[in-house]
Amino acid sequence: MAESWASSPEARARMQSNKSRDTKPELALRSAVHARGLRYRVSAKPLAGVRRTADLVFPRAKVAVFLDGCFWHGCPEHHTVASANAKFWADKVEGNRKRDRDTDGRLAEAGWVSVRVWEHEDAVEAARRVETIVRARV
Repeated sequence: MAESWASSPEARARMQSNKSRDTKPELALRSAVHARGLRYRVSAKPLAGVRRTADLVFPRAKVAVFLDGCFWHGCPEHHTVASANAKFWADKVEGNRKRDRDTDGRLAEAGWVSVRVWEHEDAVEAARRVETIVRARV
C-alpha cells in the first residue's frame, strides 16, 4: 500500500470526513437561490464528457455555479497555510486553482458562464449575483 499523504492517521480521518456536497455554505446558497424563484440542478456536470461538477447548474441559461472553499481553492482573504505537509497542501491548492481556471475556460468555450462564490460570502448576496446572471441569459 502506498504511503499516505496525511501527516497522521487523525489528519487523514479528518480530511476524509470532509463532505463534497451539502455543506453548510452550499445549503445556504441553494436555499437563498431557491427563495429567489430559481430552479437548478445540484452537483451536476455541465459539460458532457468533462469530469467537472458544478454545485448549481442552470442548463437553460448555461450558468454553472461553483461554491469554492477558502482553504481548498486558496481564497485571497482567508486561505491559511498548512503547518503539516506544507508543500503537499500548497501544491494541492495550486492544482485546484489551475483546474478551476481550466474549468472556467472550457465552460466559456462551450457558451457557459461560470460563477465562483467563496464559502465566506453572504449567501443572500451571492444568490442575488447568481439571479442577475441567470435571468440575463434566459
